[in-house]
Amino acid sequence: MIVSKELIVKYSEFARVDELSPREVELVDKAKDVLSSSYSPYSHFSVGAALLLENGEIITGSNQENGAYPSGLCAERVALFYAGSKFPNVPIVAMAIVASYNGAIIQLPISPCGACRQVMIEYQNIHGKPYPVIMVGQSKIVKVEDVRFLLPFSFSNVEDAAQK
Repeated sequence: MIVSKELIVKYSEFARVDELSPREVELVDKAKDVLSSSYSPYSHFSVGAALLLENGEIITGSNQENGAYPSGLCAERVALFYAGSKFPNVPIVAMAIVASYNGAIIQLPISPCGACRQVMIEYQNIHGKPYPVIMVGQSKIVKVEDVRFLLPFSFSNVEDAAQK
């Protein structure tokens, strides 16, 4: 028997950062600030990520490239892994992502790569709370309310998948 289902992704678009809440604007500003610590001499594509934690802390990360390309790490995972090691039991409230190319914020927002999306979902699963992701470009801002909207068919823990 074939069962057809529909997948709906809900998101909001904004034209300007000041249309976000004051706390979200602060998070976007932190993501922009951390662009300066990006190590991206090969691609010249800098990414900054900022996480707001439930305890009020803001954790940032920037992409770190390496001459052996697979050895680098995306900004999102840098921030997530740091938050996980420093505040292992504190849920994430929101994440902001900003990118620049050759020093200028890109026009359209970027979305996280598949590996980052999987890690984002893992941290959401750990804490059992969805969190929004704000992706910022100069001409548009996209906000999804739940990380699962970015990767609806994520990999699950093998034990969890076997039990369902």
